[in-house]
Parts: sequence; structure tokens; C-alpha cells
Amino acid sequence: MVVGAVLATNLFGIRVVQITEPKLSAGAAVRLTTDRLVSEITSAKIILVGSGDVSSFVRVADGAAKQGSALQLYPSTDTNVFIRYFWDAADKKLKRVTNGTTNALVVAAAITNNLVFTGQDSLGNILTNNQNNMVIGVTLQYFQLGNTNTPVGPASYYKSYQLKTRVVHRPR
Repeated sequence: MVVGAVLATNLFGIRVVQITEPKLSAGAAVRLTTDRLVSEITSAKIILVGSGDVSSFVRVADGAAKQGSALQLYPSTDTNVFIRYFWDAADKKLKRVTNGTTNALVVAAAITNNLVFTGQDSLGNILTNNQNNMVIGVTLQYFQLGNTNTPVGPASYYKSYQLKTRVVHRPR
């Protein structure tokens, strides 16, 4: 009986590790994504919310809600030097590209939402103008955990997986 109890406890421990390992892996990937985003947003001189891809960017027009699938950051006042984050609808990945390059770096995979970025006020309301102290909202809704191919959703083991953060842009 003791051997059976030890064996059952050991099998339970193995199952717990199998369940938590994908979550830990996904959490580590999210931390890397947010670290880079936070660093680049807080240090940018100019930030524009809009839509775009590897080769183009269109900012949200004045008077319209500052929300979109892309974010363009200018580290200086030179608008020829930029960093662009964009959601690629073809492969459902958040990508990063800089001026002068044609190869985009994948920042996050398995993203379902197309409105990834928002420009908000301090209370979380979406802006329709470019305020000096605009807060950048980032929302990433995943359909699988990290690179584990573990699906997320109502019919899966994990019901939801989402990163939602706000980064204060402080122009200098």
C-alpha cells in the first residue's frame, strides 16, 4: 500500500510539472517581449499608433481613436530613423522592424487580436489626439502558449492567455 501511495504521489508530481512547464515558458517569453517594448517606448522621442507592415506605416488620423495594429517609434527627432512593431495578419505574429531593413523579427507568435496598440490618457480612455503624456496600451491575446503548441481557448485546457499592459511615454 505504501509503494502504491508513493507511486501515485510521484505520478501526480510529474503531471503537475507537465502542466506548469508550458506556463513558465510562456511567462518567460512574455517578459522578454515586454522588457524590449517598455524600453523602446519610454525612450522614444515620437510615438505614432496606426496600421502597417514590414514596408509601410499609416498613422491614425487626428480626431480618430488612437488604436491600431502597429506602433511606430522614433528614438530621435529624425523621422527617417524608426522602430516599427506591427501585427501580421497572415501569420498572426507581432513583428518588429527598423528603418533600412526588410526582414522583420518575430516578437510574439499566436496572436489573435488585430488592435494591439492604443494611445490612452492616464485613466485608460482611448485618445483621439496626440497628448504629450500619452500612455501606450498593449494587448496581446494568444491562441497557444509560447512555442509549446498548447492551444488556448474554450475547448482547451487553458481557457485564456492574455498580456495587457500600459507603458507611459515620457518624451524628453
